[in-house]
Amino acid sequence: MSGVAALGNFDGVHAGHRVVLGHARDLAASIGSVPVAAVFSPHPRRLFRPDEPPFRLMNDAQRERALLAAGAQRVDTIRFDAALAAMTPEEFVREVLVGQLALDGVVTGADFCFGKGRAGNAETLKALGAQYRLAVTIAPTLVAERLSDRAKFSSSAVRHALREGDVKTAAELLGRPWAIEGEVAHGDKRGRTLGFPTANISLGEYLRPKAGVYAVKAVLPGRAEPVGGVANIGKRPTVDGTEERLEVFFFDYSGDLYSQTLEVELIGFIREERRFDGLDALKRQIAADSAEARALLDQNGAS
Repeated sequence: MSGVAALGNFDGVHAGHRVVLGHARDLAASIGSVPVAAVFSPHPRRLFRPDEPPFRLMNDAQRERALLAAGAQRVDTIRFDAALAAMTPEEFVREVLVGQLALDGVVTGADFCFGKGRAGNAETLKALGAQYRLAVTIAPTLVAERLSDRAKFSSSAVRHALREGDVKTAAELLGRPWAIEGEVAHGDKRGRTLGFPTANISLGEYLRPKAGVYAVKAVLPGRAEPVGGVANIGKRPTVDGTEERLEVFFFDYSGDLYSQTLEVELIGFIREERRFDGLDALKRQIAADSAEARALLDQNGAS
């Protein structure tokens, strides 16, 4: 296949990941090759920590779109299974990077580890690259200077921000609002009886952000511009819900969204999820949340 591969999990395709892709483009241009992204799938955590709660920042389709938009000419998938995890660093370079993918070069971040027991690091990769005639560039770690704690651009930092409901920091680390993509499914239609019909989307393997109410936006069928809305993420305690899901009420929209695949961006956190004393109280709160979401979207130029 050949190419110069930016190598990693790339969950979120955040600003730090895009630096790695930029170095892959530069290296590819310097040796007359093409820039690609080589991603592990499933995520290694699924093998080593199978009981861990959902943690993904993107589904595979979102990740591929983002990698191609960032300059990769194709996305190669490296299946991460027990056999791959058991490879020594040299076996991984020889059998996967050189043998399977036939790469001309590879670029990783400075904290990249690989091989059985994470025995290999960036310096190991450079040494093995010289041995197997594989050009290697190690991209420097990117730090978010504008954030108060100079957070490193990392998927872990994005997850931490989302668990705190801090979608602003998550968006700065990602370079765009965090988004949940999924198919709109039929729910209990209780929102319709309250005057606030919702689009219901399963959270699947996505990280669970802080449970609560968010201002959101999404591109909807028949609309050229994104439509704003208010969403609840959680179990809906007022109606004794048990399944965690995303429920979105879109403003000024009445189309049929069932079976449509939507990508819903979280723009701002409004409040934590809580139980209300009956549906009338819940209806009043949804109206108040909607007003606050509209105001927040206006402030962010996202309405």
